[in-house]
Amino acid sequence: MNLFIQNIRQLITVAANGKRFKRGKEMRDLGVIENGAVLCRDGKIAWVGRTAEFSEQIGDEMTVIDAGEMVALPGFVDAHTHAVFAGSRELEFAMRSEGLTYQQIAERGGGILNTIRSVRGTTKRELKKAARHHLTEMLRSGTTSLEIKSGYGLSTDAEIMMLEAIRELAEEELPDIVATFLGAHAVPPEFTGDPDGYVKTIVDTMLPYIAERKLAEFCDVFCERGYFDLAQTERVLGAAASRGLKTKIHAEELSALGGAELGARLGATSVDHLEHISEKGISALAAAEVVGVLLPGVSFFLNHAYAPARAMIDAGVPVAIATDFNPGSCMSYSMPLMMTIACTHMHMSPEECITATTLNAAAAIDRSDTLGSIERGKYADIVLAPVPDYRFLAYHFGTNHVRTVVKHGTILEL
Repeated sequence: MNLFIQNIRQLITVAANGKRFKRGKEMRDLGVIENGAVLCRDGKIAWVGRTAEFSEQIGDEMTVIDAGEMVALPGFVDAHTHAVFAGSRELEFAMRSEGLTYQQIAERGGGILNTIRSVRGTTKRELKKAARHHLTEMLRSGTTSLEIKSGYGLSTDAEIMMLEAIRELAEEELPDIVATFLGAHAVPPEFTGDPDGYVKTIVDTMLPYIAERKLAEFCDVFCERGYFDLAQTERVLGAAASRGLKTKIHAEELSALGGAELGARLGATSVDHLEHISEKGISALAAAEVVGVLLPGVSFFLNHAYAPARAMIDAGVPVAIATDFNPGSCMSYSMPLMMTIACTHMHMSPEECITATTLNAAAAIDRSDTLGSIERGKYADIVLAPVPDYRFLAYHFGTNHVRTVVKHGTILEL
């Protein structure tokens, strides 16, 4: 589809001007164009500017949208999700409401291990069916690209099944999907007391198969006390990097273990969570230009500490925001809701939140050269919302303001 969107009340470009991401004060610069227009050809953005400045003749082959009552912004990029899973954990939610902690629930057989049992007891077809519903709802709320992790199988066969499901969804569904191997999400029951033995299985058995068949682009590790320590994390990520996978780390979620510093030293694409990151960790991420992916929905849902977003942005860390959509710690895929929580609990401005959910989020999955901003040459992924101002998206929470989603220049019928 060739598409021209004109008379846009506010066109939020998040223009990167060739940069991978924005950081510091740059995150507040959204490149707002009043009464803007966007020309999309062959799935990409061909022209951006004020409607009055557009001089090209519009032919009959061009679809035209008059967006006089709309705000337009780049499609949201959700850089950290577990959107392929089986079962649900509402019972654990009820247990937390009665005062039990995430760790106490895990000790009773809940948490990640609960979902592992569900995934191992299902089929790839059933995993895909459940995920399709989530993906459609994500699109309806403006998420046009996302990362999906494995990590709920924790056996060779189950992890491969999850990654195959993710790859097939990427081929069959409308959002752009990036796959991450998270075999080191937890130590499975059959390796209780022997985490090094499980790490050996990941390194010697899982990674060679996954890399050879290109089932994942990234490898991630949950680096935390009771899960995988720094040495085990480095062993898995080193093996992954040697086989051509890019790296990520779940770090500093429950304690300041040093995963941020490790991610900086290893040149990870992103380090995620960071609720308990130290000043040293913040400095390391800023110096290494590693994207820090913050997950405000997790802190809200689990009633945990929030990542120190203000300190990280002020120190120069390129900050992104993601949902961490999963059945245990954030059962929401609404990026605008994550923006609201980040504004109210993490002292981020609406402008910083938009940058964090678009351009910087695209950088967290190594896609900011094609996604995350409305600029000539990038994919035409655009969200239109009938709101009076871009700040309204985070301000009026609990409802979906998105009316029109454009993916690769095509208006989606959702």
